[in-house]
Amino acid sequence: MMKYLGGAASLAITIALAATPALAKDAPATASLHAAGAEEAAGDAESLKALTFGTWGVDLGARDPNVKPGDDFDKYANGGWFARTEIPSDQASAGVDYDVYNLTQRQLRAVVAGAPATSQVGGLYQSFMDEARVEALGAKPLLADIGAVSAINDKSAMARFMGGTQGGFGATIVSGGPYADTADPTVNVLWLGQAGLGLPERDYYLSDGFKPQRDAYRAYIARTMKMVGNADPEKAADAVMAFETEIAKVSWAIADRRDIGKINNPMSSDELAAYAPGLDWTAWFAGAGIAPQKRIIVNEKTAVRDIAALYARTPLDTIKLWQQFHVANSAAPYLSKSFVDSRFEYTKALSGVGELRPRWKRGLTLVDGSLGELVGETYSTQYFPASAKAKMEVLVANLKLAMGDRIRANSWMAPATKQAALAKLAKMDVMVGYPDKWRDYAALRIDPTDLYGNVKRSSAFEYAYALGDLNKPVDRKKWAMNPQEVNAYNGGLENKIVFPAGILQAPYFSESVDDAVNYGAIGAVIGHEIIHGFDDQGRKIDADGAVRDWWTAEDAAKFDAAAKAFGAQYATYEAAPGSFINPDLTMGENIADLAGLEVAYDAYQRSLGGKPAPVIDGLTGDQRFFLAFAQAWRTKQREDAIKQQVASDPHSPARWRIIGPVRNVDAWYKAFGVQAGAKYYLKPEERTRIW
Repeated sequence: MMKYLGGAASLAITIALAATPALAKDAPATASLHAAGAEEAAGDAESLKALTFGTWGVDLGARDPNVKPGDDFDKYANGGWFARTEIPSDQASAGVDYDVYNLTQRQLRAVVAGAPATSQVGGLYQSFMDEARVEALGAKPLLADIGAVSAINDKSAMARFMGGTQGGFGATIVSGGPYADTADPTVNVLWLGQAGLGLPERDYYLSDGFKPQRDAYRAYIARTMKMVGNADPEKAADAVMAFETEIAKVSWAIADRRDIGKINNPMSSDELAAYAPGLDWTAWFAGAGIAPQKRIIVNEKTAVRDIAALYARTPLDTIKLWQQFHVANSAAPYLSKSFVDSRFEYTKALSGVGELRPRWKRGLTLVDGSLGELVGETYSTQYFPASAKAKMEVLVANLKLAMGDRIRANSWMAPATKQAALAKLAKMDVMVGYPDKWRDYAALRIDPTDLYGNVKRSSAFEYAYALGDLNKPVDRKKWAMNPQEVNAYNGGLENKIVFPAGILQAPYFSESVDDAVNYGAIGAVIGHEIIHGFDDQGRKIDADGAVRDWWTAEDAAKFDAAAKAFGAQYATYEAAPGSFINPDLTMGENIADLAGLEVAYDAYQRSLGGKPAPVIDGLTGDQRFFLAFAQAWRTKQREDAIKQQVASDPHSPARWRIIGPVRNVDAWYKAFGVQAGAKYYLKPEERTRIW
């Protein structure tokens, strides 16, 4: 996803985690962990090994031979697996993404669980796993923070408090952080945008289709306010919901928020205060630890203005109720069972998940988010050998060569635009496995008896680390994901692509499988991230990372026309009853899925060196390539989780990340003999050809 404030266009393998620690921000480290978890490391060694399909990388038994490839390629490749698979009660979905994620959880448990309590990792994990102590404390750790909100006596003080919540418990109506300047991507400036909502997206407040989720949220607010001692929790819940609904009404739709042209609105601090009066910006910035700025990239410009005006006319008592709820909500995963269960009762209405994840998994999520690179250094050493890194680097190099060939062979693009595209491709940095330099966590104090304090200190530490980049040169070697993350991303204005070790495991990638499988699975992931530099938003960024139009007018018009036609295909896909894919929201990811698959296919053909691929188990190389692609995305999702994804995620649900791309690829038709009359057949002239 292209999220410029966060700085990454990611593959976003969607894993919904119930009651995920709210403050577990990416926070990496220095010293390696040398202590392995004795109970896990010495226990089931088989459970720590990567998953490989069959003998050469495709799960032949997962197919449904009764389905024709052109009628439903997802079911053809995965129908047998669908029939025999039940979604675990603590998951929103089942599939390869969760299989690999759960594998990394077992691997991380082996790293973390045995770490001594005197270490940062061991101390943090132990503080979370000491459930008896957490239960005995009850709401006590929360009371001082709730009291601090109660003591606020004017809106300037509240603005200061809100600014500080970016490094602690609570909420703010606007949020910001450093990222590369749109005009000069060598330096970090402040990016600032809308905030203030507790539900996943504005439509959850405004659409009748989300009334059950809205009701669950309001009930959760009321329970929480009662638990923190509010005398009239029902009235408080109504006030909080009314305030957030008004924020939702003026907030931008998520599709507009991914448009770099719309969100690139530079202002100074003084200009922002004049444009958006109603919030004491001086106080907010002071609370956030940010000095007056000469240049701020204001994202949702009118929303920021209107939210500030809403703040001005909303009674302070209402805002205090809202803030108290959000302090308790963000702290809930680290409090007693009553808080955890109450929060889960709400979150399961979003995802359909029926059971809370085991405590050890939630503890790993906290450690992973708070000490990510400290854990990641040991993880990478144990689970990502140098030989795998070398093979991946060869794959990426081949994909970049294939992308260069596609640019040069592009039939509708002018020479000047081609040269600019090739220059951007040449400058695109590639990072595989883990960062070159590990973060230093020595200054972060962890106390094995103080879970609440650990989370607060970790959040403040991470916020200070991020804020340290403000007005400093961009360090393109920094990673926005931990090495153990099962994902990948394109760095947007940094013009880099990053592939953490976590995703570089079978069945996405393996040193021992057929090349067609690696190219169809991880190759399509690599291609996806390359293409993000050239999707509907990436194409607005030049080789150096500056937001600049480097296209001829004619080429831009052709690109937009092809993208619009491609989007029209996705608008017909009903992901869940009544929930159709929004092509404007998902355009960048859909383009990356399609063109990334095409680049991967070209790279596979290039790897054959002009020789025919062998036939294995009756399958040609091309058939194995496309089957590997489809099986890498196989997913069975709960209906509520799909609806949440369609409303709030720029990525199409996994089923349509299979069907949507392949029906536009000529080689897929030839590989499986798909003819006119098949359900997803497209005439050659109707197939999208962008890159």
